[in-house]
Amino acid sequence: MTAGLRPVGGSPREVFDLVQAWVRDGGAPLVVRTSGSTGEPKDVVLSRDAVLASARASLERLGGAGGWLQAIPVTGIGGLQVLVRSALAGLEPVHADQHAALAEAVAAIPGPRRYASLVPTQVHRLVDAGDIGVLAPLDALLIGGAAVAPDLLEALRAAGVRVVRTYGMSETSGGCVYDGLPLDDVRVRIDDAGQVHVAGPVLFDGYADPAATERVLRDGWFATADVGEIGADGRLRITGRRDDVVISGGVNVPLPAVTAALRAHEGVRDGVAIGVPDDEWGARVVAFLVPDDAVCLDGLRLDEVRDGIEEAGLPRSWAPREVVLLDALPLLPGGKVDRQALGSR
Repeated sequence: MTAGLRPVGGSPREVFDLVQAWVRDGGAPLVVRTSGSTGEPKDVVLSRDAVLASARASLERLGGAGGWLQAIPVTGIGGLQVLVRSALAGLEPVHADQHAALAEAVAAIPGPRRYASLVPTQVHRLVDAGDIGVLAPLDALLIGGAAVAPDLLEALRAAGVRVVRTYGMSETSGGCVYDGLPLDDVRVRIDDAGQVHVAGPVLFDGYADPAATERVLRDGWFATADVGEIGADGRLRITGRRDDVVISGGVNVPLPAVTAALRAHEGVRDGVAIGVPDDEWGARVVAFLVPDDAVCLDGLRLDEVRDGIEEAGLPRSWAPREVVLLDALPLLPGGKVDRQALGSR
């Protein structure tokens, strides 16, 4: 692949060289190509002003510039922002894949402060391997790309890791809300339907398809695909996506609530509920589960899982009608579950 910024592509070192020049000298907007969790391709156009506004606000919130560990794809906005923040600090990022062990890579991060950005799956693997302590020397670990389970946060904090949960997307130049609070100059509002809207200097210019842009970008506000609420403490909490409610047998089933109950079920290491087309039900709720280990398989029968949904306080009508066991959930580069891949199984 030829390295470039329109769209962003190439090896991490090649892209960093291009990013350094772009940050220093300016240039045309870059393009981040993303498939999204539904598989719909999008070319997100980001100006230099927006990307730098995001990077600077991030560093301000974290406590200042420093060195970064590059461990997620730079073709996505999360990995790209690692390179931008590194360029602002004038420090070469440490590429995790060039070190024999993550602890060695973390120790090699330069600068007065050390940071990393990971997706939950990477952290889960460190917990399973008993290596979570290697992240303790970081001044901050950013986790985004997908929801973070409470037990994962507990394991990180118990290991002395300063965790910052981020919310954002390519259209907002990456994470724009840290631990529920918007970055400086970023505004968040919730409409009557619960949809999350974002405004501020971090917003994208639009999509390559003008019609798609008009549907989500109006009067300086970006209408996300997420549903959430703002608590009394002013913190944003994401409760799901607008397309995460399916009608099964005439009943509205909120899939995030079912997924949360599945993940809390005994013997489940990871899981997700999705809706698949069904002639009888309209949509059939299917539970894709990753068991803790082989001995747990008998505890993940369909009737056991359905009982678990009810025991979690949810209506029986929300329970999955099928259980599929997997070794691991398929993921997109940004760490989100690849629902399109699951739906085609």
